[in-house]
This record gives sequence, structure tokens and C-alpha cells, in this order.
Amino acid sequence: MFMNRYIQSDLFRYYGKYDILTFIKALIINKSFRVQYSYRLCDCRGVRYIGFMLYIFFRGGNRIPKSVKIGYGLYIGHGGPVIINPTAVIGNNVNLSQFTTIGSNEGKAAIIGDNVYIGPQVVLLQNLFQIMLQQLVIMQRLLIIIIQENI
Repeated sequence: MFMNRYIQSDLFRYYGKYDILTFIKALIINKSFRVQYSYRLCDCRGVRYIGFMLYIFFRGGNRIPKSVKIGYGLYIGHGGPVIINPTAVIGNNVNLSQFTTIGSNEGKAAIIGDNVYIGPQVVLLQNLFQIMLQQLVIMQRLLIIIIQENI
């Protein structure tokens, strides 16, 4: 099982198709896809340990714990680094740009809905609010204003 539905959806987000040649190309040249592929293997029966070893080898600056719930079609732009708290929930077709942190000091991290774009250098701390369908988080200053208005 080299490609389950999650891996196919991730590959489709990067290249618009998910055939074997595209898969091999992605593993060779795309750092973000290698990280995602090894992360997805950690949840596959029979190859869990291989996935874990590949994840440690490929992850680079990315920190995505196995306990994070990630939906179909995750896209990590520009190779990361991306840091995600183990309690975070990420929906389908989410774009994470470089230097994104989804974290928590206490309690649960943010819940990200479907079809959300999170721009470069965004830091989401705590589960202060849920980022719902088709929203755009562009920069830290915008997020701080949103949080202050909601408190």
C-alpha cells in the first residue's frame, strides 16, 4: 500500500494528479510531500514503523506529531518549517505556508476547518476560536486583531 486515499489527495494538491510517475517524482524532488508521505505511512497497518523511520529522516524543520488529526489534501508550501501541536485538528484541503505554528500553552490547540489558507509566519495559539470553511489567515497582525475583537 504505497498510496492510500490520504496520500493520493495530498499528491493531487501538489500536482493535480496521482499516478505512479508523479508519486515517484514527488518523493524525489518535493521535500514537503516526503514529510507528508512518511507522516501518512505512520497510520498505515504493516508499514507503521517504516513510516515512523522515514518521518524522522525526512521531517527537517517540520514538527507534525502522529496524534494530529489531518484531513485529506494537506498542502505545505515552500517546504515548511511547520510546527503543529499534538492536539490540533486540521480539516480537508488546508494550505500551510512556511513558518506556520499551530500551538497551545495549555489545553487544546486550534481547530482548522476545510478549505483554509494559512499564510506565512502565522502563529495560532490556543483554541480561542475555530477557523471555519474557506477562510484566509494572511498574517499575524490580522490574526491578533481578530482575536482581540472576539474577546
